[in-house]
Amino acid sequence: MPSSVLSAENDHPARPPSTARRRPRTPNKVGKELGVIGQASWISSVINLVNTIVGAGVLAMPHAMSSFGMLLATIVILWAGLTSSFGLYLQTRCAAYLERGSASFFALSQITYPNAAVIFDAAIAIKCFGVGVSYLIIIGDLMPGVVLGFADESQLVPFLIDRRFWVTAFMLVVIPLSFLRRLDSLKYTSVIALLSIGYLVILVVYHFAAKDTIYDHDSPLRIIRWAGPVEALSSFPVIVFAYTCHQNMFSILNEIKDNSHFSTTSVLVASNGSAAAVYLLVAFTGYISFGNIVGGNIVAQYAPSVSSTIARAAIVVMVMFSYPLQVHPCRASVDAVLKWRPKGKLFSQFRNVLARHNISPPDASPPRYEPLLAAPSIAPRKSDMSDTRFAAITTVIIVLSYIVAMTVSSLSAVLGYVGATGSTSISYILPGLFYYKISAPDSPHHQRLLKEEDDFDVDSDDDEPLPRRRGSVERENENDGLLGNSILSRMSNSLRRSKTWRRKTLRRLSLALAVYGVVVMVTCLITNTFFLAAH
Repeated sequence: MPSSVLSAENDHPARPPSTARRRPRTPNKVGKELGVIGQASWISSVINLVNTIVGAGVLAMPHAMSSFGMLLATIVILWAGLTSSFGLYLQTRCAAYLERGSASFFALSQITYPNAAVIFDAAIAIKCFGVGVSYLIIIGDLMPGVVLGFADESQLVPFLIDRRFWVTAFMLVVIPLSFLRRLDSLKYTSVIALLSIGYLVILVVYHFAAKDTIYDHDSPLRIIRWAGPVEALSSFPVIVFAYTCHQNMFSILNEIKDNSHFSTTSVLVASNGSAAAVYLLVAFTGYISFGNIVGGNIVAQYAPSVSSTIARAAIVVMVMFSYPLQVHPCRASVDAVLKWRPKGKLFSQFRNVLARHNISPPDASPPRYEPLLAAPSIAPRKSDMSDTRFAAITTVIIVLSYIVAMTVSSLSAVLGYVGATGSTSISYILPGLFYYKISAPDSPHHQRLLKEEDDFDVDSDDDEPLPRRRGSVERENENDGLLGNSILSRMSNSLRRSKTWRRKTLRRLSLALAVYGVVVMVTCLITNTFFLAAH
């Protein structure tokens, strides 16, 4: 063998087999990871997230535009979508610190605010439970009207216009869907729900184009001016909560097959962008159709007809298939609350000392760069709920929500407080606080992530092919080599400073989002307590 080739081979020793050099890739790096590998496609992730975002709140967008005025309402709707997207983005960044497939609010709480984990998960469980109950109440309130839209009351059996009968009937439909373990299994029902939303949008746009609605010409449209601070503040929570989908974001991150930074970011951009487009379209066309007399439910204002009856039925279908999307995170949060145990200060200090020395405590899960299972894509995780526990928690959630929906006909006041606390917590406060805490420079989790990224960059450099031309190493000019090394060194330092600046900026913005969430929560609580009570 030629000496030059031997020299090159000695400079670059043969690499061991790929299995021996396999290392984990963070979610920001493209490549297969150790842990439970998701199987959900990009499009199914977007569909489920859009269905979680766009719900009954779309019906109140025209009234919100009436309260704010067209210009200010557009700004508020886009701003709410932007802040919601940033909260989702912080969740994707937080997932990088956890083992692939194990991201959750509970897991983040355990390594950031261990003793407050139960409060966070309880807020999520209450919020999702309350929204699920409201969906059942909407079904009970709308179905009698749907039946009366197709037949005369004198020709109907009395129980067909009883709200309790319809709540019970639709529970038989949502119960099997609520027992599905994976969120990706709901992608087909989410498609049906999105088709229902599409019909509602078409109905509003059609009546706007036909100009067959009742419009109060004595009260001109509000383009720049608003209806007043009371009306605007009462509509503000509707817009903010209309983007709440963060309770399912970690499930989507765990189940998506390609969890690269580009893929996960494009999921949340496509989802929130689609929701914002739908909200603006319905808000403009609905408000222009009815003017300042528009109500909180745009569909209820259309004259009785087959199309409006079908629209009410579409709302029922939409909330029916959205109910399991609330049971899924509620079940996970209840399970986390039941598993939670307080940790003393001494134990926390002991864990921190072990973390600084890269030692795992006795009760800790293995580091995320160690394989947990021989076949991660097939075998279940040890941390998953057992079948008995899964069935028991799901049954309790369904039974309690059914009892509340059967006994209470309106939860508007209760949901106002639940939304003000639960929605703002999981949309703004928790993502902001979690990322601010876990990305601290002295955080052992952050230091480990930086080390893994540096190791990945080194491995990438090692993967460059050997010089192909014989004797190319010997013929390389020494001065050119020094100059090239100097340029590469400056570029590397520049990139490192840029990356450090981006991390610091993102950390400051995460704290700002948490503060913004507290302000929104206080504003919404004051609105529900004083303004709505006075009006």
